[in-house]
Amino acid sequence: MSEETLTLSDSLRSRLDRLGLEFLAEVLGIETRERPGNAEALVTLGMVLTQLGRYPEGLAVDRRLVELHPKDSGARYNLACSLALTGQCALALSALEEAVELGYDDAEHLVADADLSSLRNEARYLAVIARLRKQA
Repeated sequence: MSEETLTLSDSLRSRLDRLGLEFLAEVLGIETRERPGNAEALVTLGMVLTQLGRYPEGLAVDRRLVELHPKDSGARYNLACSLALTGQCALALSALEEAVELGYDDAEHLVADADLSSLRNEARYLAVIARLRKQA
Protein backbone atom coordinates (compact mmCIF):
# COMPACT_ATOMS: atom_id res chain seq x y z
CA MET A 1 0.00 0.00 0.00
CA SER A 2 1.45 3.37 -0.96
CA GLU A 3 1.56 6.39 1.33
CA GLU A 4 -0.83 8.24 -0.96
CA THR A 5 -3.69 5.86 -0.08
CA LEU A 6 -3.30 6.57 3.64
CA THR A 7 -4.64 10.13 3.59
CA LEU A 8 -7.26 10.96 6.20
CA SER A 9 -10.54 12.65 5.49
CA ASP A 10 -10.95 16.15 6.92
CA SER A 11 -13.63 14.83 9.25
CA LEU A 12 -11.44 12.05 10.60
CA ARG A 13 -8.46 14.40 10.95
CA SER A 14 -10.62 16.84 12.89
CA ARG A 15 -11.88 14.09 15.22
CA LEU A 16 -8.35 12.83 15.82
CA ASP A 17 -7.12 16.37 16.54
CA ARG A 18 -9.92 16.82 19.07
CA LEU A 19 -9.13 13.48 20.72
CA GLY A 20 -5.50 14.53 20.98
CA LEU A 21 -6.47 17.81 22.61
CA GLU A 22 -8.83 16.03 25.02
CA PHE A 23 -6.03 13.64 25.96
CA LEU A 24 -3.62 16.55 26.46
CA ALA A 25 -6.17 18.36 28.64
CA GLU A 26 -6.53 15.25 30.78
CA VAL A 27 -2.77 14.82 31.19
CA LEU A 28 -2.28 18.52 31.98
CA GLY A 29 -5.19 18.38 34.43
CA ILE A 30 -3.47 15.57 36.30
CA GLU A 31 -0.16 17.45 36.24
CA THR A 32 -1.69 20.65 37.59
CA ARG A 33 -3.57 18.80 40.33
CA GLU A 34 -0.35 17.08 41.43
CA ARG A 35 1.74 20.25 41.04
CA PRO A 36 -0.66 23.18 41.44
CA GLY A 37 2.13 25.74 41.09
CA ASN A 38 3.26 24.51 37.65
CA ALA A 39 2.52 27.71 35.74
CA GLU A 40 3.79 26.36 32.41
CA ALA A 41 1.37 23.43 32.55
CA LEU A 42 -1.44 25.76 33.63
CA VAL A 43 -0.83 28.11 30.69
CA THR A 44 -0.89 25.20 28.26
CA LEU A 45 -3.97 23.69 29.92
CA GLY A 46 -5.80 27.01 29.64
CA MET A 47 -4.99 27.26 25.92
CA VAL A 48 -6.04 23.66 25.26
CA LEU A 49 -9.34 24.09 27.13
CA THR A 50 -10.04 27.23 25.11
CA GLN A 51 -9.30 25.39 21.85
CA LEU A 52 -11.77 22.72 22.94
CA GLY A 53 -14.43 25.35 23.69
CA ARG A 54 -14.38 24.48 27.38
CA TYR A 55 -14.41 28.16 28.33
CA PRO A 56 -15.57 27.98 31.98
CA GLU A 57 -12.79 25.49 32.74
CA GLY A 58 -10.26 27.67 30.92
CA LEU A 59 -11.46 30.65 32.95
CA ALA A 60 -10.86 28.74 36.19
CA VAL A 61 -7.31 27.95 35.06
CA ASP A 62 -6.64 31.58 34.12
CA ARG A 63 -7.95 32.78 37.48
CA ARG A 64 -5.58 30.34 39.18
CA LEU A 65 -2.67 31.67 37.12
CA VAL A 66 -3.47 35.25 38.13
CA GLU A 67 -3.58 34.15 41.77
CA LEU A 68 -0.15 32.54 41.37
CA HIS A 69 1.34 35.43 39.37
CA PRO A 70 -0.71 38.59 40.02
CA LYS A 71 1.83 40.88 38.31
CA ASP A 72 2.12 38.81 35.10
CA SER A 73 0.64 40.77 32.18
CA GLY A 74 0.27 37.62 30.06
CA ALA A 75 -1.73 35.84 32.75
CA ARG A 76 -3.95 38.91 33.09
CA TYR A 77 -4.38 39.09 29.28
CA ASN A 78 -5.39 35.42 29.15
CA LEU A 79 -7.86 36.05 31.96
CA ALA A 80 -9.37 38.88 29.89
CA CYS A 81 -9.74 36.48 26.95
CA SER A 82 -11.46 33.83 29.08
CA LEU A 83 -13.78 36.38 30.64
CA ALA A 84 -14.71 37.67 27.18
CA LEU A 85 -15.35 34.13 25.93
CA THR A 86 -17.70 33.49 28.86
CA GLY A 87 -19.65 36.70 28.20
CA GLN A 88 -18.30 38.69 31.15
CA CYS A 89 -17.43 41.78 29.14
CA ALA A 90 -17.06 44.31 31.96
CA LEU A 91 -14.71 42.02 33.88
CA ALA A 92 -12.83 41.19 30.65
CA LEU A 93 -12.27 44.88 29.98
CA SER A 94 -10.99 45.42 33.52
CA ALA A 95 -8.59 42.49 33.19
CA LEU A 96 -7.42 43.80 29.82
CA GLU A 97 -6.78 47.25 31.28
CA GLU A 98 -4.87 45.62 34.16
CA ALA A 99 -2.79 43.61 31.65
CA VAL A 100 -1.77 46.87 29.96
CA GLU A 101 -0.96 48.47 33.31
CA LEU A 102 1.28 45.48 34.04
CA GLY A 103 3.12 45.86 30.73
CA TYR A 104 1.12 44.12 28.02
CA ASP A 105 1.85 46.12 24.85
CA ASP A 106 0.94 44.12 21.71
CA ALA A 107 -1.87 46.17 20.15
CA GLU A 108 -1.88 44.22 16.89
CA HIS A 109 -2.25 40.86 18.63
CA LEU A 110 -5.03 42.31 20.75
CA VAL A 111 -6.86 43.54 17.61
CA ALA A 112 -6.49 40.16 15.86
CA ASP A 113 -7.36 37.97 18.86
CA ALA A 114 -10.71 36.30 18.14
CA ASP A 115 -11.14 35.56 21.86
CA LEU A 116 -11.81 39.27 22.39
CA SER A 117 -14.33 39.68 19.55
CA SER A 118 -17.18 40.32 21.99
CA LEU A 119 -15.35 43.47 23.13
CA ARG A 120 -14.71 44.97 19.67
CA ASN A 121 -17.36 47.70 19.91
CA GLU A 122 -16.72 48.64 23.53
CA ALA A 123 -15.33 52.13 24.16
CA ARG A 124 -12.93 50.83 26.82
CA TYR A 125 -11.54 48.24 24.38
CA LEU A 126 -11.01 50.89 21.72
CA ALA A 127 -9.33 53.13 24.31
CA VAL A 128 -6.89 50.34 25.23
CA ILE A 129 -5.97 49.88 21.56
CA ALA A 130 -5.51 53.63 21.08
CA ARG A 131 -3.32 53.80 24.20
CA LEU A 132 -1.10 50.92 23.05
CA ARG A 133 -0.71 52.32 19.55
CA LYS A 134 0.19 55.72 20.96
CA GLN A 135 2.85 54.12 23.20
CA ALA A 136 4.37 52.16 20.29
